Amino acid sequence: MKRALTWRHLKALNQLYVDKRTDAKITDNGYITNVLMMQKRFLKFKSGNNKILEAAPKYFTFYGENFKQDFEQYAQFLQTANLEDDARRRYTEEDIRTLMFIAEQKEELVKNLTTIRTFSVNIFKGMGSKYLENKPGLKSAVCKILGIIDFPEKDPKNLQWRFVADCISPKAIVLCENLDRLKNPWKAREANLELWYVGGNNIGIIEFIDPDKLVLPTYYCCDWDFDGLSIYSRIKHKIKSKGHELNLLIPDAYDVSLPIDSPHHNSRWNFNTALSGLKHEDFSVEAIDLIKRLIQDDKWIEEESLDLIQLLQHSYQVP
Repeated sequence: MKRALTWRHLKALNQLYVDKRTDAKITDNGYITNVLMMQKRFLKFKSGNNKILEAAPKYFTFYGENFKQDFEQYAQFLQTANLEDDARRRYTEEDIRTLMFIAEQKEELVKNLTTIRTFSVNIFKGMGSKYLENKPGLKSAVCKILGIIDFPEKDPKNLQWRFVADCISPKAIVLCENLDRLKNPWKAREANLELWYVGGNNIGIIEFIDPDKLVLPTYYCCDWDFDGLSIYSRIKHKIKSKGHELNLLIPDAYDVSLPIDSPHHNSRWNFNTALSGLKHEDFSVEAIDLIKRLIQDDKWIEEESLDLIQLLQHSYQVP
């Protein structure tokens, strides 16, 4: 079960970690009630008082491993960006990560500023074109970060962004099909990985990348469905034309695979042609075996369900 938490929930979970108790009303959240309280029994109501939640001893290790770093990053960002950080803010956790991304990529975003609906579709992935319009507080925060009064009425003619999550001493570059990887970059930075966003209709920007920027080992992380793998082939050939090799990251587990008709998933396998029409020469034997299994089972693997560090270690023994 995904942790669909808001800033209010995150602050209360941190209070439980610090003070061992909270009177914040957070049992309206399914993850907190079903997972943390009922399933794991990390939280419980105080005896005789169902208005106060208390933390069980095992909660503190769990919080430290799964929440502490994220909360500290969010809190520091909200304070530094001079955004209100009290519990009344209705930011979701994904909203905060996206605001952090916007702040980090401010120069690139302002250079190619779009209409609010295009911005919403591309930057707040999966939330729809009217997401920002329907959340005035979030829109205000975005405008404040970008230093703009409002969004323009028309999109630029050539919209091509190249987003990079830099690190001080990168040992490898990972090209990501999905933008969400760059919204949570701190673990990648700890592993000295530089993340680039190039995916979907954005791959044309690769033609303008200086070959000198491709001197490090370069890997590609994508959804394992027809669209994701065919985009990988296109990028692989673009990178090869610059005299560099692009290596595909291969999932190390099959149990995370999903039915091809998952909600909001539109890519489909072609059963009438070998390997769904993908180019055999672009894939290793291991990759082809996995693709064939996914086609046979009519499944796919979502990039976000994979641990990037484990992918690198499995695919290329990167320490």
